[in-house]
Amino acid sequence: MSAFLFLDTKIKNPEAYEEYKKLAKPIAEKYGGVYRVRGGTIDVRQAELWSPTRIVIIEFPDLNSAQAFVDSEEYAPVKTLRHDNADCTLLIIEGN
Repeated sequence: MSAFLFLDTKIKNPEAYEEYKKLAKPIAEKYGGVYRVRGGTIDVRQAELWSPTRIVIIEFPDLNSAQAFVDSEEYAPVKTLRHDNADCTLLIIEGN
């Protein structure tokens, strides 16, 4: 069953975040990740629980692959770059 990494990001430093995007993509792809959504217009129809900022969705072959990407040694320094330059909410969701 596929798994989806869902990330809502409020970018604080756009220049540094561009570097994060460039570094993160090939690592995600190494773990089978396929970017399905990366930014774009958000049409919020109901926002009782939270108001999204910038959505990224990456599809992985399975839950283990998504978790392995997020927890990988090669992603660790890139993840730090994200933490330093954006506020985020990250979820991994199993689905079809």
